[in-house]
Parts: sequence; C-alpha cells; structure tokens
Amino acid sequence: MLLEYWCPARYRTSLKSAAQSWSSSTVFHGWQVKMCGIAGFVVTSSRTSLDQLRSVADAMHISLQHRGPDDHGVWIDGEAGVALVHRRLSIVDLSIAGHQPMLSANGRYVIVYNGEVYSHAEIRAEIEATGHRFRGHSDTEVILESIDRVGVRATADRLIGMFALAVWDRKTQTLTLLRDRLGIKPIYWAKFTGLFMFGSELKALRSHPAWTPKIRPNAVASFMRHNYIPAPHTIYENVYKLEPGMILTLPFGGEPRLEKFWDARQVALSGIRDPLREDDRTLTDRLESLLMDAVGRRMIADVPLGAFLSGGVDSSTVVALMKAASAVQVKTFSIGFEQASFNEAPHAAAVARHLGTDHTELVVTPRQALDVVPNLAEMFDEPFADSSQIPTYLVSAMTRKHVTVALSGDGGDELFAGYNRYELTKRFWSALSLVPRPMRLALASGLTSLSPGRWDGLFNMLPSKFARPQAGDKIHKIASVLQLSYADELYRRLISHWTPEQITPSVSEDRGVLWDETARKDFPNLLDRMQFLDLVTYLPDDILTKVDRASMAIALEARVPLLDHRVVELAWRLPHSAKIRGGETKWLLRQVLYRHVPKELIDRPKMGFGVPLGEWLRGPLRDWAESLLSENRLKETEFLDSGVVRRYWSEHLSGRRNWQYLLWNVLMFEAWRERWT
Repeated sequence: MLLEYWCPARYRTSLKSAAQSWSSSTVFHGWQVKMCGIAGFVVTSSRTSLDQLRSVADAMHISLQHRGPDDHGVWIDGEAGVALVHRRLSIVDLSIAGHQPMLSANGRYVIVYNGEVYSHAEIRAEIEATGHRFRGHSDTEVILESIDRVGVRATADRLIGMFALAVWDRKTQTLTLLRDRLGIKPIYWAKFTGLFMFGSELKALRSHPAWTPKIRPNAVASFMRHNYIPAPHTIYENVYKLEPGMILTLPFGGEPRLEKFWDARQVALSGIRDPLREDDRTLTDRLESLLMDAVGRRMIADVPLGAFLSGGVDSSTVVALMKAASAVQVKTFSIGFEQASFNEAPHAAAVARHLGTDHTELVVTPRQALDVVPNLAEMFDEPFADSSQIPTYLVSAMTRKHVTVALSGDGGDELFAGYNRYELTKRFWSALSLVPRPMRLALASGLTSLSPGRWDGLFNMLPSKFARPQAGDKIHKIASVLQLSYADELYRRLISHWTPEQITPSVSEDRGVLWDETARKDFPNLLDRMQFLDLVTYLPDDILTKVDRASMAIALEARVPLLDHRVVELAWRLPHSAKIRGGETKWLLRQVLYRHVPKELIDRPKMGFGVPLGEWLRGPLRDWAESLLSENRLKETEFLDSGVVRRYWSEHLSGRRNWQYLLWNVLMFEAWRERWT
C-alpha cells in the first residue's frame, strides 16, 4: 500500500517488479533525475516509526525544493532508521531510468547524488564489457554500478566533474558521503547523540526535529575576517562542511571517518616538482586541447544550455571553446550596471558579436538589484558577504528564463594567477621590506589623509589608460598593510575584511591553513603559496559557494569547465612565466583565447564582478541598513562590538571613508541572524 500511495501512478507497474526484492520496511516514493539537492539521516539511538521517518524526510525535501523544482524522491529503510532524500532538476536522462534515489542492480546500494560526471561514458563502457546492461543512460546509474564493483574510493578516482553524493550500503549498514575535488557542489553534515544528518544546504538539517542550533562565536569571528566561514566549520557547533576531495564513512554504530581521495596540496607539490619544460606553442596547444575536452564534456545536456559572458579572459575563453565545439549557435548572457565603473556589459557584447553568439543582456537598475538584498539570508543559509552575490544571482535569474544549464568561467584566476593581489603582494612586499617600519607608518598616514572618494576623483582626472576602478579603496587598503612584518601576513591582510580583534575582541577566530607554517615550507615561492591558499579556501568557500547558491536559488545548473581537475593538475605544472609574463596575468590562458578572439577585445584592466555598494548604503539601502545596525539591536548580540560598528557606519554615511565591505559583513550577519535565529 505504501509503495502505491507514494509513487506516481504512471510508474507503479514498472516499479512493482523492481520492488519485489526490497525489504518490506523499505519505502521508495517520488521520482528523480540527479540534480540538484540531497539530504538524509541515520537514527541510531532509538526505534523510529516509518511514519516519523517519512514525515522528517518530507520536510527535508520540501526545504530543498528550490534546488530541484521538477520532482522529488525519498527512500526509507525503517529497520535501519535511514532516510535518503533527493530533489530533481531534470538535466540528463529525463526518463524513469534516471530517477533517484536509485538502487543498484543487485539491490545492495542506494544513492542520492547532486552533480554531473562527465567521464561516465568511459566507465559505462568498461562495465558493459563485463556483460552488465544498464537500464538508462544517466551517470547516476554508472556511478552506482561502479561503486558496487570497485568501491567508493576507486570510483571517486575515475570521476571527472562536480558531485556531492551519499551512498547507503544495505548489507553493512554503512553510509558514505563524497564531495568533488574542488568543492563545486556542497554537502553539510552533523553528528548529534544517536543521529547523523547531511544535506546540500543547512535548510535540510534545520528541518529535522532534533536540530538544536547553537552559534559558534569563533565562526562569527572568522566570518568577519573572510566574509565566509572557512570549511570544515559552519556557523553552528557540531555542524560541518565536508571539505573538497573528501570521503566520509559512517559505519554502523560507529563514528564518522574522514579520508582524502584527492589532495590539493599534494597535487600542487607534485606539479611544482615536475614542471613542463615545453616551448610556448606546445604549452598553448596542450592547454587548448585539454580545455576543449573539458568544455565539450560539459556541453552534454538534454535541456537548453548557454554560458555566462562577462567579456573577461575566463568567460570569453569558455564561450570561444563552446563555439568551436558546437554546431549550433551558443547562447550567452551578461548583465550591466548604469554606473560605468561597474559595467562590463559593452565588453561582453563586443566578444559576443565577434563570436556570433545569441547574446542576451540585462542592464540592471538599482531597484532590481536592491530587491535581491532581502532574500540573501534565505538564499545563502549561513552568513555570507561577498557582495558579488547580488549580480551573480541577477545574471543567473536572467539566464534561467532561457536555459537550464549555464557554463561559467570561474577558477581561471586561481589556476592561472589572475588576481591583482598576487602581483601586488609580491611587488609591494619587495619594496616594503626595504623600508624601515617607522617610515612605513608615516607613509600610511599620508595615504589615508585623502578619503577614498578624493583618490577616485584624482584618478578620474588622469588619462583613461591610468584609470583604476575603486582606486581610493585600494589605496586605503594598501595603507592598512604598511605596518605588517612579513609577506604571508601581508597576503592575509589583503584578503581580509575586518580583523577579528577589531570587532569581536573577546573571541578567537578559527585559524586554518592560512596560518599553517608548513605552507611556507612546502611552497617557498610566494606566488605558489598564494595560489595554493586561494585554491583551498577562497575558491570553494567563497566563489563556488556563491555560484552554487545564487544559481540553485532559481534552479539553474552552473558548470565550471576551468575547474576540471585535469586542468587544475596541468596548471600546477606550468612555469611561473606561463602564468605571469611582462606584467600580464593568466598569460598562457590568454594565448589560448587569442586564437579565437582578438587581443584588443580582451586587453583591459581587471574589473571584478562588483556593485556600487557604498553608494547604495548611503542611499536606497540606508533605511534597511540602519534597522540592522541600530545601537539597540547590536547590543542585543553578544558577538560584535556595537560601538565599533556604529563608528564605522557613521564614517561611511559621512563620506569620509568607504567601509562598504566591512559593513556588508555586519549587515549580512545581522540579516542572517534575523532570519534564522
């Protein structure tokens, strides 16, 4: 009865035969392809009724509805106290054979899976050579049957793509979680007394009646520095992010065990020890060939597909290679702003015209952007304050009206040394270390004697080739680091917002790899060290988190071909001269792009993906911000120094200083606290 009640009528006949081998305590209801939200739990402390398990599982899948609006699926084993949940966004194999949760052919394993694996055809062929016949053509089924044959670890080594999955072994009653190498797809987990939970977002865990949230003050301090909470920590005690490249195994009645199947540090060190010693043309050929394969694999979909296009190096390279790989016109999407210093839309349009794409552009009004702000706390689930979350959501929302999958250029800066701060840190420290510290302090005082706005005005008077967006903010940031003692401290300061001592004086932050002394020993070259640290911190915890939440909030799947792990491994084998040459960043990646797009369309100062946040906080966002930064409200919390916050807010409103990013951290924390506590 339960099976027939919970399954759509059109599937019941085909399911009844498959269900004959299932235990009577197992329920399978709903239907699913593999995108885009997963959750589940294991109850070990007490016997829980089937109805109770189902009620909790239903609450979990409802909480993730935005990640997969097409359908849902739930698998329950009442005797084991296990429930697995999946939300569906149909991408590949839209038939019944692709639905999740999915059982292996022999009925031993059950999987819920979020992501895309682009090597499934090769793995499938090997399995078929043994005589196995697949029911459909989804990569989910291939992953499942590979696990049945060689196990999770050996299967993980074969997967190319983005994935977060959970597998329940019905024979050993073991749960296994797996996250992709770079952290493209998220997975959270929590262990309480007698209960283990996991989910794509914290919303799913909050849906469990045993959820007992307690904010970690250390996490608040870390958030104020980074604008995100570094993995493996979350904002809550006893709740964690599964780190990239990790496998978590929960044996029956035991404690979670963690192991790496892909180690970014070892990949980087291996590449540095075995550099490519080829001429420029050969290196360019090698990179272009690999990128063509990475892009081509990510263009496979049974739904409309397009790409984000900013007109910068990374997105333009992805779109150019999409055009080279496609027999049909590529769809591209970009947004622009009315303020010229934040508007990359004309550059994107020029690249689109050259490549002949079907280009859609949205010039965002302040009202459209500001309408996103009240929804950010809901969207990002835990405090997150990268303000480019706003344009990322807007371009995703616009793109979703036309396609279901979009390729993105994320990852190019980390792999090919594209961030301005890399060269800034190297050059600045080389000069800084030659100047006695008292003289540096005096210089800092001089640089801050002019407000950021005054500096911007001076730069605007210069010829266009000397123009620098947000020059004033950058100059003040430089001034703030003149007092530092060594290069790593300088780098850490450049990527920080608040220092926790400023705003959370009684709380110690979590100190992870950014303070790891072994990183300086392993990576004696400063550029290598900065790239490695960004690869394992900023990339997964900020950039990829932003893209996942903003795109999945409106059920758009974003694919990131530059973060194919084979591209990452190749990038670490490149000599420094292939990354930065003659002051030009991402040199080798540019050589690939220039084979498809004229240099003059690309060669310009890096802008980033920002919004005029400082102006908005003094204008249309002022009332909203004031309500969150009121003295009475700030005094209610035990986490922040209300006097410091109010002083920074007053200075920002006066125009004397531009504290937009520091204040945005506080605002996003307070907005999150208002929504979730």
